[in-house]
Amino acid sequence: MLVAFSVSPLGGESEAVGEAVAAAVRVVRESGLPHQLTAMYTIVEGEWDEVLAVVKRATDVLLVDYPRVSLVLKADIRPGHTGQLTAKVARVEQYLAD
Repeated sequence: MLVAFSVSPLGGESEAVGEAVAAAVRVVRESGLPHQLTAMYTIVEGEWDEVLAVVKRATDVLLVDYPRVSLVLKADIRPGHTGQLTAKVARVEQYLAD
């Protein structure tokens, strides 16, 4: 399963969210799950329970300092397939090379 998610604080004193996003990404990195940070989302690969637990922890870490948090989540659920974080991109790159 691949999950692309974005978590961002709402209601803080500043429009800058980089520090808060870094705290959430730190949770993802500490999880040990395969992941990729992009400008818009963090993508995490794993099983349902472990991925959603990471998303929850990443959200909870922001709730410590902010009264409100926005979460956007998109999932690609494909049982029996792993390594899709890189394999999906490789397939598209192959088509582009042909």
